[in-house]
Formats: sequence, C-alpha cells, structure tokens
Amino acid sequence: AAAPAAPAPPAPPPAAPLSAALPGPFPGGRVVRLHPVVLASIVDSFERRNEGAARVIGTLLGTVDKHSVEVTNCFSVPHNESEDEVAVDMEFAKNMYELHKKVSPSEIILGWYATGHDITEHSVLIHEYYSREAHNPIHLTVDTSLQNSRMSIKAYVSAPMGVPGKTMGVMFTPLTVKYVYYDTERIGVDLIMKTCFSPNRVIGLSSDLQQVGSASARIQDTLTMVLQYAEDVLSGKVAADNTVGRFLMDLINQVPKISPEDFETMLNSNINDLLMVTYLANLTQSQIALNEKLLSL
Repeated sequence: AAAPAAPAPPAPPPAAPLSAALPGPFPGGRVVRLHPVVLASIVDSFERRNEGAARVIGTLLGTVDKHSVEVTNCFSVPHNESEDEVAVDMEFAKNMYELHKKVSPSEIILGWYATGHDITEHSVLIHEYYSREAHNPIHLTVDTSLQNSRMSIKAYVSAPMGVPGKTMGVMFTPLTVKYVYYDTERIGVDLIMKTCFSPNRVIGLSSDLQQVGSASARIQDTLTMVLQYAEDVLSGKVAADNTVGRFLMDLINQVPKISPEDFETMLNSNINDLLMVTYLANLTQSQIALNEKLLSL
C-alpha cells in the first residue's frame, strides 16, 4: 500500500512592503511637513532631466509619528513616459532606498513626487507602483512650469472610488502642506531668499563677522520695535493685547540674569575666539593656495 503523502509545508507569508507608513487615519490632522532640502532636490533633478523628458518623478523619504508626517529627503527615479504607457525603474528605487537606509535608518518611504501642476492618468499608474512600497503613499506635485507666476506645491493621498466588484477608480484628496526646517537649513533658506533682490540672481556667502553684524542689527531693530509697541500701549495709542503680552513675558523670562560687566567680558571672549578662528582659517587657505602654486611650478 502506498504511504500517505506528507502534508504540504505552509505557504510563506507575503513579503511585507519596504515601508508601512501612514497606518490607519492620517496623523497630524492631514498635514504634511515639508523640508526645504526636498524642494531643492526636486528642482535640481528637474533641471538635470534627460532631453525630451516632460517631468521627473522620485521617492519621498521621511518620518511618521502620531502627531505629524515629515518629509525630510527624496531622490529621483528614472522613468519613461509616453502618451500610451509609462515605465518606472522600481529596481533602481529599491537600491537607492537601501543605500539611504544605511545613512538614515529612521527615514522610511512616504510616497512619491512629480513635477507638474496636475495629476495625469499616468500618475494613477505610478501611484499603484508606490502603493506596494508604502501603505497609503503621499503624492507631492511641484509646479516647475510656474503657473500663475509661482511654484505651486500640493500633496495628496488616494482613496478607492467606485462600485465594489465593478469598475474601480482612484480619487486623490488634497492635504495641507506646511514648510519646516532645521536650524542648520535656515542658513541656506535665508541665502536663497536674498537672490530675489539680486539683479543677476547670484549672491555670495557672507563672512562670519558679517553674519554676526547682520544678526546684531536685526536684534536691535526688533528690540526697538518691541520698545515702541510697549510705549504706545502705555500711552494709550495702541490697545493692549493679552497674547502679545504673554509672548513678551516669555521673552523677558528667557533672558539670563547676568550683570553687564560679566556679559561684556563673555562677549569679548567669544569675539576674540571668533577672530582667532577666522585668522587661522584665512592663514590655512593662504598656505594651501601657496602650496598648490609651488607644486604647479
């Protein structure tokens, strides 16, 4: 008699997506917090796009918690697009994500971006690709064509639409986009904003002493404005505002209690340190330039 067949091994569980982002309800009140480095990277990839390409796409990376969805990084993904079909190099996207994980393990795939001011039929197909990598992915559009003379930036999430068992579609619902930055990113943002006032759109980096001087001038102007407001309230020219009063009280409480003599000594010591570092940096730069000239002889 034939021996009974051995039971078949259980099927392996389905592979989990690379990023299980945005589980359940959208956190943070449907607000996407976007960092300026993401916008700079998207614009740079658009400027470096292949000849004949109408738009560029890429993967959005960031973090998710109970209170916010924050997009902190991105990278472009090669794709070919025509009137009839679209092809995305998802293998390239996976390899790039693996490399990014080695540098920033906390960043996960949040969705994808595309340049342009609208959502096309191909956007739905690409969104389906990214739905395999991230649960409920975000779609970010950056209008590099500058419709209405501004670069409109919008974010969406998709929701199924249609009759179950019949023809189904996808509906993109908008999200609120807020711009945030780290303190280190503020320097680059301020520098880019200064190009708006330059005729040739080119501006150089300021020296350390110039930055200290401009920061001191801004603080002095702000303090003058605050003092003028306080005098106007005391004289009855301006109605008192409790909210502004609380902000001023918090500002005063944050000022450290230190005598003017100690403050002047500390400031002079820090300035001397800054001058010494600046002198050493210029001396090192001169030595390197001199060494290069000697080697080229």
